Amino acid sequence: MKRLHRLLCPPAWSIAAKISAALVSVALIPMSFTTYYNLRHSLDSVEAGEYRKLELLATSTASRLDQLIIDIQHVVIQVSRDRNVVNFLAASTSSKREALRPQLQQTLQNVFRSNPEFDAVFVMDKQGRAIAASDLKFLGQNYAFREYFRSSIQGKSYISSILVGETTKRPGMFFSVPVRSPSGKIVGVTVLKIKGEGIWTIANALQVGSQYTFLIDQQGVIISHFNKSLLYHSLAPLPPEILKQVVKDRRYALDQIQSLGIPELQVMVKAKHAGHTTYRFPPQQMPRIVGFAPLQKQPWVLGVSQPKENFIEPLKRLMWLHGGSVLIVGGITAIIALLLARRISQPIYALTATAQALEQDDFDSQVLELRPRLEKLAHTQDDIGQLVRVFLGMAEQVRMRDQKLKMQVQELHIEIDETKRASNVAEITENEHFRQLQKKIQKLREHEVTVSETETDYYQRLQTQVQSLKERSLNCEA
Repeated sequence: MKRLHRLLCPPAWSIAAKISAALVSVALIPMSFTTYYNLRHSLDSVEAGEYRKLELLATSTASRLDQLIIDIQHVVIQVSRDRNVVNFLAASTSSKREALRPQLQQTLQNVFRSNPEFDAVFVMDKQGRAIAASDLKFLGQNYAFREYFRSSIQGKSYISSILVGETTKRPGMFFSVPVRSPSGKIVGVTVLKIKGEGIWTIANALQVGSQYTFLIDQQGVIISHFNKSLLYHSLAPLPPEILKQVVKDRRYALDQIQSLGIPELQVMVKAKHAGHTTYRFPPQQMPRIVGFAPLQKQPWVLGVSQPKENFIEPLKRLMWLHGGSVLIVGGITAIIALLLARRISQPIYALTATAQALEQDDFDSQVLELRPRLEKLAHTQDDIGQLVRVFLGMAEQVRMRDQKLKMQVQELHIEIDETKRASNVAEITENEHFRQLQKKIQKLREHEVTVSETETDYYQRLQTQVQSLKERSLNCEA
């Protein structure tokens, strides 16, 4: 119990323990705060760097898609300005159009073969009917309901989302540009469809392990994902009016757009700048982080997603690194503190033992036992050595003074005894009773001297007195 009390009560610790604890605390407490600050700053930096990396990957891929869209748009503009296309759509009679059809078909075929990612090239008249196409399936089809026709017939260039074609049932992206006659009048629309796989190939180029990319349109509908079962699902439930319009336009050849229920990703919809966020999908799985970036040519946003545990791994390594450094430095500090405390406490223990021996009048034997250690300490030039030298000198002086004091005390005892005897004699002789006794003794002595000098006379007087008494007695009888 006593040991436990000493262990739990710092004031009861030994000087070595106190010095060690103080030195370790002085070293580790500031270091711990510094390490925590550096670790927190490092974790924030690594976290920001990881998010930034995903944002840069998303931005890079979005830039590639932007460049693809720009290149395709240039091709469509060139086709819409091609002499054969313009003359065909501007022909006033069907006979003239038929005469120009071979040249137009050749142009469309050349464009179609120029890029394996092209799915179809066709031109429409002002009513939205396909009148020439690289794929005969499009001929005669009316696409007046499509947004790309409605927009371009009004004189605007249009780029669609990745739609599912009504004719081919294949996903693709439609580029449309108005065709103008030499007088500037809109006479039709040129449409170039590229395969959806081309977009998906670029978007999925970053898929490595559990990291993947996905692309959403302006409505928050997924139009590119490595998991094809998630295509054309919205991140969150669409508003009723937008859902109705999407179904009406048959953009994705679906009667209903299912929601994945990931409201955390709503921040991506129509985002204007790169960013990042955290989400769970499905909800019971580990959280994932996503860095996203918007495209410049389309209101789409591309996201790069990876599990958060992959992101946490470098943070764990960093934490272990900082923690290990604290433990190593703390261990080294503790060892140095113990050695230093031992270096300081040993002389104190030796001096304490010497002081106790001096107190118990056992200085000579104790110093004889501790002399080698004390002499070793006394020869050092530091403060400890000076303390030992001063203490030993002081202890020797104390010992000499103690011996001298003992001798003085012994002499004083003798003087005190003699003084006591004299005092006792004085008390006796100066007492009144003693004086009376002295006087009586003196009288007795004087009387004794008188008696001894008249002894003969004294006997004679006695005889006389006896004789006188006899006579008196006789007289009385008579």
